[in-house]
Amino acid sequence: MDLDDLDIFRCVVREGGITRAASQLHRVPSNVTTRIKQFEARLGVSLFRRQGRALALTEAGHRLLGHAERLLQMADLAEHELRSGTVRGILRLGSLESAAGARLPPILSAFHAQYPDVSLELQTGTTRTLLRQLDRFEIEAAFVSEPFEKGSLSSVPAFDEELVLITARGVPAIRLGSDLSGQTLVAFPHGCSYRQRLVEWLAEGGAWPGRILDLGSYHAIVACVAAGTGAAIVPAEVLDQAVLSRAVERHPLPRPLRVNRTHLVWSGAPSTALQALTALLPDPAAGAHPLA
Repeated sequence: MDLDDLDIFRCVVREGGITRAASQLHRVPSNVTTRIKQFEARLGVSLFRRQGRALALTEAGHRLLGHAERLLQMADLAEHELRSGTVRGILRLGSLESAAGARLPPILSAFHAQYPDVSLELQTGTTRTLLRQLDRFEIEAAFVSEPFEKGSLSSVPAFDEELVLITARGVPAIRLGSDLSGQTLVAFPHGCSYRQRLVEWLAEGGAWPGRILDLGSYHAIVACVAAGTGAAIVPAEVLDQAVLSRAVERHPLPRPLRVNRTHLVWSGAPSTALQALTALLPDPAAGAHPLA
């Protein structure tokens, strides 16, 4: 929809007629009339009806006016932001629960301090769920974990996580995936990258879990492992903050499994707010979170 057509339409409504609108727009009346007729033809509806010597909005015209006001306001806001350099609006983000609880608070706090006119909305989910929400345009960007299908998405590395295997206290050292053969794994539901990596580690040794218990939070996962339910993979930083962190046994993982990178991903051109957030991310390659 052409913003110029919407501007002409709104001006005719505000001025109450073609002649006054033409004067306000610095156009001749015949030009305004032609543009309105062409606009109506393209939409396939009548926007005005004659009411005596004045023009009145039709039902379709009333509906369009609300949309026109919002679209033109958004265009004015975008132009103002570009000219003034002010970052404002709503930034809808998705994140893994681990990142939301341990990594993002200082980043989002710094962002809010620098860009108070931006309203942040954050929701959590598994990598698969977040990618699906991106595809449906429910969020603008998401913090997801390897492995994931990048496809046409743009991405930047956000931070590295150190993953640890946890079991109940007193369980003998676990060095191979096959050591967990037949045991219960405790993990987030399907779509969790950490879960996928744990299952693949077992499969490399020709082993399979006895069953997988699906839980929706790290607090529940750590509590179940501490109670002897089974084994789980969790980010070390999340475990450090857990109430029952001392009630579980930590087992170091082989480096290819231990170091896991989280990425910020988005589709299409990033908004000004998203560009500002990206600039605040640490550079994992610079050793911000060394995992020797």
